[in-house]
Amino acid sequence: QVQLVESGGGLVQAGGSLRLSCAASGSIFSINAMGWYRQTPGKQRELVATITSDGNTNYADSVKGRFTISRDNAKNTVYLQMNSLKPEDTAVYYCNAVIRPHMVPLRYYDYWGQGTQVTVSS
Repeated sequence: QVQLVESGGGLVQAGGSLRLSCAASGSIFSINAMGWYRQTPGKQRELVATITSDGNTNYADSVKGRFTISRDNAKNTVYLQMNSLKPEDTAVYYCNAVIRPHMVPLRYYDYWGQGTQVTVSS
């Protein structure tokens, strides 16, 4: 079993900052990409940022220059530093990880966290 546990969400004023964390635990042989997605009511889940195992990053245009994704491979943890937050960043943020649970078979699976609410007030 693999679990992703997120923390760090909350309520913040516009212009403020929050840092999200997501720790993967359980049966883990290796982790490929990790990332953050967000979803608001009535809309599809959208990509926020991803990071590969060797540190290559990708960001949604709407968060470039304000959000920074990073990871600690030794701790199986991914972070999202969110600065200059805007009301439109309000959403439930989900952690995602592409994980190979066992050495054999060589197969990766998508795992998701339970989501953490981020609310930015104007």
